[in-house]
Amino acid sequence: MTSAVLFGGPSPEHDVSILTGLQALRELRGAGSVVGIYWSKAGVFYQVPNDLEAADFLGGVPRGSSALVLQAGEEGGFITVAGRLGRGRRLDLEAVVLATHGGPGEDGTLQAALDLAGVAYAGPTVAGAALGMDKWSFAAAVGTAGLPTLPRVLLEEGVTLPFDGPYILKPRFGGSSIGIDVVIDEDTARARATTNPHLARGCVVEPYRADLRDLQIAVRTFPVLELSALERPLRAAGAGEILDYRDKYVGGEGMVSAPRELPANVAPDLAEALRAAARTVAAVASVRGVARIDFLASDDEWYVNEINTIPGSLSKHLFVDPPLPFAQLLADLIAEARQRPSHQYSAAGADGVVLRSAGTIAAKLA
Repeated sequence: MTSAVLFGGPSPEHDVSILTGLQALRELRGAGSVVGIYWSKAGVFYQVPNDLEAADFLGGVPRGSSALVLQAGEEGGFITVAGRLGRGRRLDLEAVVLATHGGPGEDGTLQAALDLAGVAYAGPTVAGAALGMDKWSFAAAVGTAGLPTLPRVLLEEGVTLPFDGPYILKPRFGGSSIGIDVVIDEDTARARATTNPHLARGCVVEPYRADLRDLQIAVRTFPVLELSALERPLRAAGAGEILDYRDKYVGGEGMVSAPRELPANVAPDLAEALRAAARTVAAVASVRGVARIDFLASDDEWYVNEINTIPGSLSKHLFVDPPLPFAQLLADLIAEARQRPSHQYSAAGADGVVLRSAGTIAAKLA
């Protein structure tokens, strides 16, 4: 059967999603039949040739593309858009690998649509995606599980920040480092919250800790739960206070080309603590597919920072101990999509008993 890779979407991470999608598409071309599905910035799906390069998307929808419709229902799926005299054709897909970073491709919106359409897909479930994209709720869930997190407050009117600056401001709903600001005082924080468009749906505030460094680990869930090597992303000379979007992705191949220390040179007890915490986060956040868990740490303390449920380049570069070929990672994602469905809806319990005893609607309204 044919598999597909879906990438793009109406998201600030649209361009990086294209890079991840093209990497996966190119790898799967050598393993069998594969379809590229491009999700435009305008929210339209297109079937695209599977031999494209990043430059082919600079002008928007590439040449040779054909529009698709995602249709819900028993006969749902991706349907070709036919002419006035023809009928659309349903793409017969084994599974869809999601390479959709940020926005509706990673917050559960796309996942819910695919569930309703009966399309098997690799990656987070609706619930897992939604939790991972909500920095406020994710931190609360992780804290409830007993894992350490930095104090995190929603910046709302009438709320006084309970800790001193400097502060780091993060979009409540958003992936990567887009929209993150570091400010000195509360007045500046509130001013930024009204002028930064990425904070419009909610602003999460934490104490900014310059002494903490970034450490990351990837998790995959099929055929068994497996952790990658621990990675320390490196900031370019002259970079700002945080590991930002440019540090992570502007290098030609997404996360693959970002500077890093891999495996990270950390004390064995810290490495083991982070690996144990990653297993707990995977359970708490209902990880499915491949996810990357980000930590902040010093020599004597560490905190769970956030989770990326569809990481850049699908974190293929982190599985080095033992080495995991990208082709095998993708094959396992597709197998999981087929063997462990993200969700199966059921009408069990709707047996008509309530309807038979309801009487007339008019009587209910009387």
